[in-house]
Amino acid sequence: MHQAKELEDRLVRHWTPMRAAIEASLDRYSSEVEGCPPRLGEAIRYSLLAPGKRFRPLLVLLSCQATGGQWSAALPIACAVEMVHAYSLVHDDLPAMDDDDLRRGRPTCHRAYDEATAILVGDSLQMLAMEVLTAELPPAMAARCCHILAVAAGRSRLVGGQADDLAAEGRYGALPLTSEDEKFAFLRAIHLRKTAALIEASAELGGVASDAPLDHVNRLKEYGKNIGLAFQIVDDCLDIDGLVDQLGKRTGKDRTAGKLTFPSLIGLERSRAMARELVDAAIATISPLGERAAALVDLANFIVSRTS
Repeated sequence: MHQAKELEDRLVRHWTPMRAAIEASLDRYSSEVEGCPPRLGEAIRYSLLAPGKRFRPLLVLLSCQATGGQWSAALPIACAVEMVHAYSLVHDDLPAMDDDDLRRGRPTCHRAYDEATAILVGDSLQMLAMEVLTAELPPAMAARCCHILAVAAGRSRLVGGQADDLAAEGRYGALPLTSEDEKFAFLRAIHLRKTAALIEASAELGGVASDAPLDHVNRLKEYGKNIGLAFQIVDDCLDIDGLVDQLGKRTGKDRTAGKLTFPSLIGLERSRAMARELVDAAIATISPLGERAAALVDLANFIVSRTS
């Protein structure tokens, strides 16, 4: 427990200027603009500026720094990633999807406003991400970042993973999965896309922002994939043993719904051990980056010690 607190304190000190810059930039990018209906603009800001860890945009900045770049130059990319993440949460919370009424300790967007507005908020945030990238970056870098982000958030990755997650709930009939191994492989494939894809892209985009060598960018991608899957496994565990006031959302929902999760398949202890193994692999992958990647090592270790 003492080591976990030291780790968190070290990260907070490192993150404070980055978080402040992210919050200020998100506020600026989502400010009032001519033609946007006031209710829609308010709902966009309600969802995007909601209190959160800013894990993905911080990962962009830390990855940029770890490969020799100035993190401030990656702020537009970091904010675009957070916009896509925020959109995915707004849509995931809808009654037709995960049907949640609490997010980050507040009513979800469709509860605070209405379902139609929430759908439009998600649509708007996707396009705002592209708008920011193309307006703020040099054309070649903007095109590369748009492509990476679009693929990560698209039909074969984030959205495809969400579609298979719904299928795993039995929405479209029973899945033809007969063995535990088949179920585990399917579950892993879901979360490598639904959760890990955007985290992997965040790390990759940080490397792109610093114009890092391809080998370093690929190391960041592998790091992001591993910590992304670990992040989801810990989330599944916290749904069982976490506290609502720490998580800011309902707990026990997955178990009540009979959802396919890592703990339901392999147990809580093995799930946490698997998360630790993934984090260790992620740390080993970026070891050639040296001391500059120290904050990424701390971030990986924080994932398996977090309580929210």
